[in-house]
Amino acid sequence: MLYTAWIDLSAGTVRLQPTEADLEDQFLGGRGVGAALLFRHLADAANPLSPGNPLIFACGPLTGTPWPTGARYHVTFLSPLTGIYGYANAGGFFGAALRRAGYSALIITGRAKEPVYLEVTPTGVTIQPAVYLWGLGTEATHDTLASRGARVACIGPAGENHVRFAAIISDRGRAAARCGGGAVMGSKNLKAIVARGQHSLDLPPAFRELARHASEQVRDHPGTAALREWGTVSLVAIKNRTGDLPAHNHQLGQVPRPDRIDARAVARYVTKRKGCFACPIRCGPVTHIEDGPYAGILEGPEYESLDALGPMCGVDNLQAIMYANRRCNDLGLDTISTGVAIAFAMECHQNSILNDPDLSLSWGDEQTVLGLIETIARRRGLGAMLAEGVRRAAKTIGGNAPRYAMHVKGMELPRQEPRIAKGFGLGHATSNRGADHLYALPTIDLAGAQDVAQRFFPSEIVTTLMDTDDETYKPDLIVFSEHYCALSDALGVCKFTTAETYALLPDDLAAGLSALWGREISSEQLLTAGERIVNLERLFNVHLGLTRADDRLPARFTTEPLDIYDFESDMATGKMNRSVEPVHTGILRNFEAMLDRYYDLRGWDRNGIPTEKTLQRLNLDAWDQ
Repeated sequence: MLYTAWIDLSAGTVRLQPTEADLEDQFLGGRGVGAALLFRHLADAANPLSPGNPLIFACGPLTGTPWPTGARYHVTFLSPLTGIYGYANAGGFFGAALRRAGYSALIITGRAKEPVYLEVTPTGVTIQPAVYLWGLGTEATHDTLASRGARVACIGPAGENHVRFAAIISDRGRAAARCGGGAVMGSKNLKAIVARGQHSLDLPPAFRELARHASEQVRDHPGTAALREWGTVSLVAIKNRTGDLPAHNHQLGQVPRPDRIDARAVARYVTKRKGCFACPIRCGPVTHIEDGPYAGILEGPEYESLDALGPMCGVDNLQAIMYANRRCNDLGLDTISTGVAIAFAMECHQNSILNDPDLSLSWGDEQTVLGLIETIARRRGLGAMLAEGVRRAAKTIGGNAPRYAMHVKGMELPRQEPRIAKGFGLGHATSNRGADHLYALPTIDLAGAQDVAQRFFPSEIVTTLMDTDDETYKPDLIVFSEHYCALSDALGVCKFTTAETYALLPDDLAAGLSALWGREISSEQLLTAGERIVNLERLFNVHLGLTRADDRLPARFTTEPLDIYDFESDMATGKMNRSVEPVHTGILRNFEAMLDRYYDLRGWDRNGIPTEKTLQRLNLDAWDQ
């Protein structure tokens, strides 16, 4: 039997109860159950850093099982960065340990009088003193607490100082990064959670056999080969060719020397590769800089961090980027929001509306990047303003600063260029947690996955849908992908097996869950559960007052054309020569039409609000009270 633990840090009490079967039936687990619990139990919508904001750790039904990549855990909360529905998701081994300790969810409320950590074991949950840990980075905290096979999720100084995009770090380098869950944890004086679940689960033999076959299917799929060999940095060269490598705060979509930061450059520092629990892909490079000012070991970098701390800020010194990544992890910062905040400051300086007495704020200055990382985490100087996120920082600066703030709903944009990756652009705008590449992860057109498109979309729209520059059917792509991503997050599996590569399809997940639960579940039922989750998250935000006006990208992407060039290597000098004329110009031509079609497909009105008919169809009408 799995339990849900209710922890009140103000009262110092823990209550266990069997996990509600009806919630799992409707919302599966992980992200779905987290959304339902937040919807039910949020006590203070006005202040995300108040004791009444529940911090919910939830596992999916496949978390901790042999199902390939069944490693993910989900953290749900009212976001201190956006003020709306927020969540973060991570892999590694912490989620599996939590599930194997016998828990499907932890619901944490209140605020401890002094710093504490939670110890989660098969015999119960206890609250332990952590004053001696306060102020430590995540690496030292992990090393102090990770004894006897324990798995640790913790915050660093950024979370303690309530940086609005502070991350929760597990396994020394796996980040539940987005939306500021680390700040919520810090506001509760909760330094860490230690999970001691090492026993295998009692699973049906039929499920174990399906999991074995699914693992082989993932391992042998051509879509996972590049991830296994290079990790996500394999995207750098591809994106630079197409103009989808955001640079200089999205003023550019390409850099002249991608070879300095691409997969082959990273490979020079790779010593081994790591994978999360039950992962046949093992996409995580462990890199080692042996000497010099940036010496050290990092699990990474992955693409999002590399672009945010590199090209976005004009930096192409790979060692400096890797060191910046390590500092973000140890301080407990979301690398995406951190890089975008620094790039925002640099563009403000470029336009003569921001200066710093100690840092140049110039494009390409790695010391500015490293210096701001430290001051953001500790809320000092300019870092104190940037720690509020770019939306608030832009309002403080005033003038034209809001034009340089790359965010949606208050959350900094991830590392796609919406004028080129147009499906991602729409997905950033409609995501219920703010700008987010993983909310929809619409890769089908960009990857040229014709077979997947033929399987899931009407044949008459496939040709147009697969044209990456054509906006007509990007809403269809987003709606389907949002459902599949919500399903993946709810089950507790990595999207590198689902919406990124389609190595596993909804039918595969349905077969696995049917064998696990001992009752027949169809892929249609699972995708409907994904749709239900998206709509419940939307309903949560609607109750907070969000409308169509919030489903907006920064004006740059609809008003400033982006020129894309060819680059050729000069064999004599090794330099990259740019074509004289652009080969393509990217722009979002009719964003409003895309948004209209998206709402129509969703069954939402023109203001982006789910209709009564839609809520009834999804059995959500009782939630809209």
